Amino acid sequence: MGRLLIAGAVSAALIAVASVVPAGDTTSGMTAEYVVLLADGRRTEGLAAIDRAGGVVVGENSEIGVVLVESADAGFSAAVSPQVAGVTRNTVVGRTAAAAGRAEAEPTSAAMAAPAPLKAEPLAGRQWDMKMIGATVDGSYKRAPGSKKVLVGVIDSGIDGKHPDIAPNFNRALSRNFVDSDPVDFDGDGHGTHVASVIGSPLNGLGMAGVAPNVSLVNLRVATDDGFFFLKPTLDAITYAGRVGIDVLNMSFYIDPWLFNCPNNPADSAAERAQQRTIISATQRALDYARSRGVTLIAALGNEGVDLGRPTVDTASPNFPEGSAKERKINNSCVSVPAESKGVVAVSSVGPLKRKAEYSNYGIEQTDISAPGGDAGQGGTRARVLGAAPEAVLRKNGLLNEDGSPKADAPVVRECQLGRCYYYQYLQGTSMAAPHVAGVAAIIVSRFGRPGLGGLALSPSTTEAKLYATATPTGCPSSGGTRYADANHSCTGTKARNGFYGRGIVNALNAATRG
Repeated sequence: MGRLLIAGAVSAALIAVASVVPAGDTTSGMTAEYVVLLADGRRTEGLAAIDRAGGVVVGENSEIGVVLVESADAGFSAAVSPQVAGVTRNTVVGRTAAAAGRAEAEPTSAAMAAPAPLKAEPLAGRQWDMKMIGATVDGSYKRAPGSKKVLVGVIDSGIDGKHPDIAPNFNRALSRNFVDSDPVDFDGDGHGTHVASVIGSPLNGLGMAGVAPNVSLVNLRVATDDGFFFLKPTLDAITYAGRVGIDVLNMSFYIDPWLFNCPNNPADSAAERAQQRTIISATQRALDYARSRGVTLIAALGNEGVDLGRPTVDTASPNFPEGSAKERKINNSCVSVPAESKGVVAVSSVGPLKRKAEYSNYGIEQTDISAPGGDAGQGGTRARVLGAAPEAVLRKNGLLNEDGSPKADAPVVRECQLGRCYYYQYLQGTSMAAPHVAGVAAIIVSRFGRPGLGGLALSPSTTEAKLYATATPTGCPSSGGTRYADANHSCTGTKARNGFYGRGIVNALNAATRG
């Protein structure tokens, strides 16, 4: 479950892979799917080459020149590769037949009532993260809580759109599921719901509030039932975001099956190198397309505790099929996608003491900005980040007693009002840091955006510049780094920009008040 960027407390996946596809070409007579990246300006030639190589086009993402191809020819990849920009197997994972507890009741009309007068939410005292960045009723909420016209897309495991601390801001019409037929308001893992609530849980007198409590949340589900983020659905979600006018896109994951994609690593086979090159190039095309259409791209930096400018070994890749991972030497030519892709704001994580979390990746070239992501080492469970959680997921993961009360050691909070109880969960990871930045970016678009596709629009370069200008500058530790229980991380750079904090810790109050 490393692809969901939670550290130390990862949700259990829904059961079982129903079908497994090997990394190489299929054996003759067995049909397989391929993602083919066409060369720029050579669509006709590429389609002809696919046909000559024994492939049949079954789908196309025309915005970025990607086609989905079926072929029963074992030599398809080798035959078509010289005529296209990239080709890789499209990994297909079966979905489980049903998810327990899916049919949750709709919130009562009282729970969906208009927001109460501005006052602290019942669980605000547990939200050290919001206090750190000035997202409070006396801070940014009062001055710039965001606009419903601003659309924040969440590429993740789904969003529980029925949760009362999500529902008032959930945009069902634009939400999409790119991997199966589950409803667009369903999250069988809980990760995406947590991320969404950090971004934009409303001020409604229930539970908690997010960074930008008035913005609209759009579910763009890409994760399979067992938590993988594969290339084709990820490309489709990113380009969809650009097509429909999403303003800010949160990406708290890496694209499977490679934690680090290495274009020319001698430790990998020719087919593996080709696959990684295709992931890098195709994802960059999709990100460029979305950015060109006004999408500000936010990504979690990852939880391996690695200086991404000096990576040395990858033991997690490829993580699919099961048992495929191998230890391989890597270097700075290897990148985690999308965090290290161009045009993306990459976010590191801090705990309540403003110390870089031990698990958080870092690097002077890679870290753009930092945000609260939680760190139990800086204060236990409550030093993690609180966010909304689907009750069915908590029950599935064994975190609730039969009567619905949280188990004694569970990192779960139950909030009961108006005759119903709702749930929140403490998690930590760069997955939790990125949505704080996405929320602040949404505040900026709300303040400075102009009418455009989807509602309001602001160029990503302007949004990013204001993100960085309003962050709280935070320098490296005076010792030059931080010694943790199991590691010593070195920090390089200046207070204006360094490997731990980038341009500083994101600041919602500054973003809400500065021109």
